[in-house]
Amino acid sequence: MSLHKRPVWRRILVVDLPMVAILAFTLGPYLWMFLTSVTQESRLFTQGPSIIGATVENYTRLFATVGFGRNLLDSLIVSSGTVLVGLSLSITAAYSFSRFEFRAKRILMLQFLLINMFPLVLLILPLFVLMRVLGLLDTHLALIIANSTIAIPFSIWMMVSYMNGIPRSLDEAAMTDGCTRFGALFRVVLPLCVPGIIATGIYIFITSWNEYLYALTLGGRNVRTITVAVQTLIGEYEVQWGLLTAGGIVGAMPATALFLLVQKRLISGLTQGAVKG
Repeated sequence: MSLHKRPVWRRILVVDLPMVAILAFTLGPYLWMFLTSVTQESRLFTQGPSIIGATVENYTRLFATVGFGRNLLDSLIVSSGTVLVGLSLSITAAYSFSRFEFRAKRILMLQFLLINMFPLVLLILPLFVLMRVLGLLDTHLALIIANSTIAIPFSIWMMVSYMNGIPRSLDEAAMTDGCTRFGALFRVVLPLCVPGIIATGIYIFITSWNEYLYALTLGGRNVRTITVAVQTLIGEYEVQWGLLTAGGIVGAMPATALFLLVQKRLISGLTQGAVKG
């Protein structure tokens, strides 16, 4: 037996039990939400959340009476549009910062970070006035533009770190063979940045999916994302806990499923961006 091998009880005490405690602390609220969502409303305040006699009544009411399906569609349109706009601008801007030298380059990069340091509430009033002048209030486009102002600055920083890891000699070789600058970007650089693009796209999608302040201010009757729809279930004198927890579970599922589908590429993209080439 190796002298350095730890006893089983020590591994359980030092590693296993702390991990179980962390998982219970992290997943406990979500388990409580799920139990609340499958408990009948009549039993919820008398017996508390329980898996016994579980029902999907709250989920049925959520889509049948509250119209949560339309809210999910609005969130999907806004988040997908923000990903499209955010990636298009972030990739081209990051390529410029990574491959070209120009004045105030470092200052501009620092300004992107400074933007994220200011609270979002400071941008609501100018964005509201701008969207009202353009006639875009209560439209998907208004929320896409507003969410892009949050996502693009940090996305540029992410994409710059990925592109800096790709040697410039590959661009030069492609242009020597007849590619234009855009051809080198789309044929050489982007295929090598796929993990980074996926990581950045997921960051933009989740940021837009969970955004509440802009959705509340710039949305309305025609466009109402799930974050605003869930908030409407909280009344002045009554909270519909069954519907509220069911809405929270359903609202978290798309982002969770997306993360699980691309988990390996996301992790490889994040670690690739952390390594300087």
